[in-house]
Amino acid sequence: MAVRRTDLYLPANNEHMIEKAPTRGADVITLDLEDAVPLSEKAAAREIAKRWIPKMSVNGAESWVRINAWDTDLTMDDLDAVVMEGLDGITLPKCSGPDDVKRLDFMLTDLEKKRALPVGGIKMAILIETAIGIMNVDQAVWCSDRLVAVIFGAVDYTRDMRVTRTDEADEQFFARGKIGVAARAAGLVAEDAPFPNYADDAAFEANTRSGAQLGFEGRQIIHPRQIPIAHKVYSPTPERVEWAKKITKAFEEEGLAKGSASVGVDGQMIDTPVYRDGLNILARVKEIEEKEAAKRK
Repeated sequence: MAVRRTDLYLPANNEHMIEKAPTRGADVITLDLEDAVPLSEKAAAREIAKRWIPKMSVNGAESWVRINAWDTDLTMDDLDAVVMEGLDGITLPKCSGPDDVKRLDFMLTDLEKKRALPVGGIKMAILIETAIGIMNVDQAVWCSDRLVAVIFGAVDYTRDMRVTRTDEADEQFFARGKIGVAARAAGLVAEDAPFPNYADDAAFEANTRSGAQLGFEGRQIIHPRQIPIAHKVYSPTPERVEWAKKITKAFEEEGLAKGSASVGVDGQMIDTPVYRDGLNILARVKEIEEKEAAKRK
């Protein structure tokens, strides 16, 4: 699984913000050509993105670009500008279903071949932010081997549903839950929506934890102050790691080694599913450690 605890979004027309991005410690940096850039600035933003794409990964972050949706007639100009060496991935907004995914995969393959880039090297994430996107997400996640993440867009989703977005996110429960399940079924990372109230750390952490309980393993970040909080929430706690080490060791040495698939640890019955949970936690820790090590190189 990719480590995408934090996906820092930056307007691609704002070089002042972009130049500081590699020092912020995010797992992914996404230069945004879509909502954060007015129409009059799109062309300039593409040129800035082209200059900065190779520099975003200098401290171990992945370098991504969010393009404009297919219905804007801007998508191909975006792809033509940013598909290049150093680009790790493309995020497609307003994804409504399988056809949108297949179309992007086809265009990326075509551009990679024309530009002598490794075919399939550029990854994809899809932004699900409409009612039709939610209804079709369980089909869309299977449509490209390039896919690594499914991202929820709460602001556009609540607008489309004609409901009020709240920090508590009760109105988003079904959508978040469906994205979490669809992503997990396909082996992808479920990435939560940005949290607009960036000055309220407590509300941000509470919202992040509620999403984590639905299967989200990262989220879009709109302010650097959110990064350490998200990293904490999406990383196993030291207590959880110690528990995982203890129960996997006991299961292997006191259980499996002696022909049993269950063993008692501190008054808790540890059987195969619990053991596998422990293994998953330890594997996640290893992935995160490797990601952090890459940032220090």
